Amino acid sequence: MSGDRVVALVGNPRSGSRTLGAAVEVAETVAKRAGHGEPVTVVDLSALGAHLFAPAPSPRAEIARELVTGADVLVVASPTYKGTYTGLLKAFLDGLPSRALAGTVALPLLVMGDPRHALAVEVHLRPLLVELGALVPTPGLALVEADLPRLQELLEPWQAQVEPYVTAAPADFR
Repeated sequence: MSGDRVVALVGNPRSGSRTLGAAVEVAETVAKRAGHGEPVTVVDLSALGAHLFAPAPSPRAEIARELVTGADVLVVASPTYKGTYTGLLKAFLDGLPSRALAGTVALPLLVMGDPRHALAVEVHLRPLLVELGALVPTPGLALVEADLPRLQELLEPWQAQVEPYVTAAPADFR
């Protein structure tokens, strides 16, 4: 990954959330294993909620969308609410143009309280990212809150499955 950008997009409405911590750790692990030397860019939607729903276009929201659409690898993280991702994340992604993530490798991540929601990452979040044109290697990452202290251990097998997509040249997917 020479010159590629890794971005973590976090759809938790609470600042300083466990979802934010997990997203940053996943994005940094992905970037490091792929040989990416630049810092991970974080787009934390908890600070943008009011801007996403403002009657006029918001420069802050537009800058965040530019960061997301400029990513080569995009970790998209949300807590699980009502068995799916947050409305905040949906509102942000709805503001992107059609196929805005074409050529981007998107890695969906949901943090949940109950493992019964594990399929939500594949059934709900993955299709949204595919609709936006992203290449979304399966499986997405479903993390139960109780497992967050051992996140690095859980990342090993998942990272091995998605690594070929993350290390490929972005032009391979455009």
